[in-house]
Amino acid sequence: MLSAKDFIASLEARERARTGISSLKVSYNRVFGYFILVTKANLKNVPDDYMRKQTLVNGERFITKELQEWESKVLTADDRRRALEKELFDGLMGDLKAHVPRLLALSSRVAAIDVSAALAFAAKRHGWVRPAINTSGVLHVVDGRHPVVEAMNSDVPFVPNDVRLDPEGNRLMIITGPNMAGKSTVMRQTALHIIMAQLGSFVPAAAAELPVTDRLFTRVGASDNIARGASTFMVEMNETAAILRNATRQSLVILDEVGRGTSTFDGLSIAWSVGEYLHDVVQCKTMFATHYHELIELGNIKPHAANYHVAAREYGDEVVFLRKLVEGGTSHSFGIQVARMAGLPEHVVARARDILSSLEKEEHLIPRRAPEKARCTPQLDLFNAQKPSEVERILKDIDINRITPLEAMALLTRLKDLL
Repeated sequence: MLSAKDFIASLEARERARTGISSLKVSYNRVFGYFILVTKANLKNVPDDYMRKQTLVNGERFITKELQEWESKVLTADDRRRALEKELFDGLMGDLKAHVPRLLALSSRVAAIDVSAALAFAAKRHGWVRPAINTSGVLHVVDGRHPVVEAMNSDVPFVPNDVRLDPEGNRLMIITGPNMAGKSTVMRQTALHIIMAQLGSFVPAAAAELPVTDRLFTRVGASDNIARGASTFMVEMNETAAILRNATRQSLVILDEVGRGTSTFDGLSIAWSVGEYLHDVVQCKTMFATHYHELIELGNIKPHAANYHVAAREYGDEVVFLRKLVEGGTSHSFGIQVARMAGLPEHVVARARDILSSLEKEEHLIPRRAPEKARCTPQLDLFNAQKPSEVERILKDIDINRITPLEAMALLTRLKDLL
């Protein structure tokens, strides 16, 4: 059967020979269909059987009776093709209708086999182990790894870690340590171990004993909802409130830096209270990463809490992250070293060290158990300010948890004008 491409080529060759117009072209577009294009210079050679279809700036488009018949044939064939396709498809659907339950069951089984095969392949390739599942609530992972982080950094050896949480032993783990040391990785890999085990997968570890877990709760990362006037801290508190309302003794809770979105005393108080509630009331297994080193005391005084930190070592101005979770708390966050690694200008880093030194000296003058006195202590003379400026007074009176985005923009404009 002659195709459209072959027909156009043969017609174009025949018409060029018949008219003597070497530049004659037979073309097609969706608006005008098929046509013969002749330039203005060759219009005198156009045969009488050519019917004008459209006038252009540089030529004319024509159609012939033969071309019209071909166009009708092609368009009709296209409609017939579509009708035939629909008829065949409808017939197929009608034949399959009676077998839909069997097909759905088959596809479900094929999907299960596909998932199981993929997990088995990954377990064999990456050295995962079969976890022992218990109902006692004990979570014990030996040399656990994060499957995604390990795969993405295949050229760097992943440092595995042990994790143990026991409802009758240490069920609240307070984790301190510097930024970038790996606190979040340890917590997330533990959560992934629970998910993988309960969907039937092996887990990335040397050995694992995992409990049946009814729910997994996480409060990690920072986000806000400007459209609804919700600050980062408000979003954090909403998520934390949902955890406290819904967690049970059989749940696993992962908390990362709860309370960081507000003032130090407020944030510390909230973090302490949340950890205490999960320990005393909910009694679930909890991993709580924090930079509030005062929470180490919570790990010391609560019978089912323990302090851990991710080890790091300082060499001069450099810090080396060992990525190893070890027992005991730490009071060093290496924040300035991390800021330097991130590329902060050297004079900013040096100034930060000076300010830190001043703050640490001032802290020794304040009794640790007298927060009221700490609030009344005069502000350090870091910026040579003898009395609060108008900008400082305005900022002090702002309730950042209630201000709307539009009010914040207006206030920022006002503060900028004052400065």
